[in-house]
Amino acid sequence: MGYVNGLKCRECGRDYPKEPKHVCAYCFGPLEVDYDYDKIKSVLTRKVIESRGPNIWRYRELLPLDGDPVVGHHVGFTPLVKAENLGKLLGAPNLYIKNDSVNHPTFSFKDRVVAVALSKAKEFGFDTVACATTGNLGNSVAAHAVQGNFKSYIFMPATIEQTKIIGTLIYGINVVGINSNYDGVNRLCAEIADKYGWAIVNVNLRPFYAEGSKTYGHEIVEQLGWKPPKHVVVPMAGGSLILKIQKAIKEMKKIGLIDSDDTSFYGAQATGCAPISRAVKEDMEFIKPEKPNTIAHSIAIGNPADGHYSKEAIKGSGGWAEHVTDDELIEGIKLLAETEGIFTETAGGVTVAATRKLIEAGKIDPSESIVICITGNGLKTQEALAGQLKQPTIINADIKEVDKIVEEVNSREAVMV
Repeated sequence: MGYVNGLKCRECGRDYPKEPKHVCAYCFGPLEVDYDYDKIKSVLTRKVIESRGPNIWRYRELLPLDGDPVVGHHVGFTPLVKAENLGKLLGAPNLYIKNDSVNHPTFSFKDRVVAVALSKAKEFGFDTVACATTGNLGNSVAAHAVQGNFKSYIFMPATIEQTKIIGTLIYGINVVGINSNYDGVNRLCAEIADKYGWAIVNVNLRPFYAEGSKTYGHEIVEQLGWKPPKHVVVPMAGGSLILKIQKAIKEMKKIGLIDSDDTSFYGAQATGCAPISRAVKEDMEFIKPEKPNTIAHSIAIGNPADGHYSKEAIKGSGGWAEHVTDDELIEGIKLLAETEGIFTETAGGVTVAATRKLIEAGKIDPSESIVICITGNGLKTQEALAGQLKQPTIINADIKEVDKIVEEVNSREAVMV
């Protein structure tokens, strides 16, 4: 049984039926899924949710499907880790890591949105799916397309990380590299959707696709004992994720699952592509597009589709934004690995480094609950760490040489103490 009334324009409020459409024909505003929250409130309780399996479908009434999902049965409910060691270093005793670097099946939060989008594509009767991607989305669409028996095409900038290209090619689907940045690829996919009538998950299916990100927020609240955190730090690319986590918390209050929704949101970007962050910090009325120049390719979107809305959401929540250099994000990757044993990709290095700067600048009260969003796995962006790590010591198979290494390590540790 579905709980969706239809689509609604975010700008003018005009209603549309449930269809693969993402732009208002009247004002060109973005379309959003419109739910019957009164009906949802009558059936969805904490007890019902807790009785279901550990995946995104435990919140299925808050997702835009009319029937059962056809893919993504094991997506979601990733760990929320109490970051004791990192918290001690940052002076933040209530610091948590929401770790989507271990999401199933392709190790990023994109598995959430794709599971919803391709299940909806099946309901609409599509047989071919496609996407514009900076890497993670392509990995996920390819994997889920195989599961759902779709034909698929993945369009990506030709210069993204080889590990992400390989992570898409492995599924044996159609991968097309484009001599352009993501913004150019995205424009091309809009033309493809019109010409070929395919389901482009982040174009004509965007209203449904984006709803999958809400489950990231639903899980945070549930895993904190049905209490929303005071602060959430989110990596920003197109700006959708931060909006959907906020929407998740607000709708949980609306249907009575929680009592408060006063979470503050903080956006994190790389200095080499920080149009939303700069707009927040410089109090710009509009988002100024930028040409990406950063190793954080997965969030390097110079003309973010939801940039204005995410800026307003951040400021309206009492939050802030921060951007970090490539050197700082690499330190963020290393810091998370060395303190919490979590290997994140470059986007996660951005959120860790940005959180540190936000605490040091007094923008976040470190005594309050803080969640850092880690959205992808470090195995996908190993190139960023080339030349940045200490190399292994090479010895002969001789115990005396091991003795020397142990003595040197002990000496260094004694000096540090």
